[in-house]
Amino acid sequence: MKIELKKVEDVDLQDRTVFVRVDYNVPLDNAIIVDTTRIDRSLPTLDLLLDKGAKVILASHLGRPKGIKESRFSLAPVAKYLTRYANEDVPLIENYIEDSGASVREALANHRIVLLENLRFYEEEKKGDAEFAKTLASFADIYVNDAFGTSHRAHASMAGVPKHIPGYAGLLLRHEIDNLSRILNIKDADRPFICVLGGAKVADKIPIISNLLERADIIMIGGGMAFSFLKCQGMNVGSSLVNDNSVDECRYILEKAQRLGIDFVLPMDVVIAPGVSSQTGENVDVDNIPHGMMGLDIGQETREVFISILQNARTIFWNGPMGVFEEEPFRKGTDMLAKAISACDAFSVIGGGDSVVVVNELGIADDFDHISTGGGASLEFISGVNLPGIAALLD
Repeated sequence: MKIELKKVEDVDLQDRTVFVRVDYNVPLDNAIIVDTTRIDRSLPTLDLLLDKGAKVILASHLGRPKGIKESRFSLAPVAKYLTRYANEDVPLIENYIEDSGASVREALANHRIVLLENLRFYEEEKKGDAEFAKTLASFADIYVNDAFGTSHRAHASMAGVPKHIPGYAGLLLRHEIDNLSRILNIKDADRPFICVLGGAKVADKIPIISNLLERADIIMIGGGMAFSFLKCQGMNVGSSLVNDNSVDECRYILEKAQRLGIDFVLPMDVVIAPGVSSQTGENVDVDNIPHGMMGLDIGQETREVFISILQNARTIFWNGPMGVFEEEPFRKGTDMLAKAISACDAFSVIGGGDSVVVVNELGIADDFDHISTGGGASLEFISGVNLPGIAALLD
């Protein structure tokens, strides 16, 4: 399956106003941007639009404000960053819905770029409200989706706005699709295809894993999500993170993998401790986790097995850490896996999220063929799910 999207560079943009949905959901620490990757990756599209004579409205969400205007979720730090980049003032526009876009039009009379305040300050955004989308669309002549990381959400700014004005794909979006399509449309020559999945939220990933069983040759599971799979096999996992509501679904996944002949590899041992604040951990077999102890990293044997399996890969997709990597005693498994994948002679893709933080900290990001800006979106895309934000550009 090949996705053909209309390219914004093919449009005459002189004196046109372009609404660009970007993903500036960046990590903040006391209003300081910790990682600017998502902003930086959008800048080639911004440069393209400005070079073609367009006026640009940038729109994004940040965090989960749930329709409440809180300063801690403000995009003000992003506006400051963009101002430094563009070497011109980039105003942050508030109350643009209340004034029906009057403040946006006024700002664009004197500026080439404006940034709308957090879209999720309005609960209509996440609800996909049709009137909210229509109002946003009234601000511009053309719509550009450059927010791959949010394209799996049918929110108003993603799926609603392009119903009212012509919609096009930005450079970032197309780069994501081109690289991830190589996995979606994997050929025999690119096998074995190995998926390495970690993180904590097993419930969110079960439907994706089920779909990936139709595509992958081997799936390796680490992180907190592994314990729901281990528990469904009857193992005592102590106080480890388990989603009891997902245990039956995990059992179904394992049975499906067996039917399809897919190798589904779970940890053999883990590093345990009483809690994440512990200064040290102990390596034990997964069937020997004492009551009151929790698994916080994959163990030494598991690391060696995972790395050995990866040596034969031709395609690797990795999403999610193998443990609580934020704490020094429990990050060794994630670090070793990251280094092993980076050294493999395979087409390697990181599916966004915390895995990106890890490789940036290790200084090995350039050793991967593609690093996605979207965790959930990349997982859904390579599993064959139709992403609403992309589908809206095809209508």
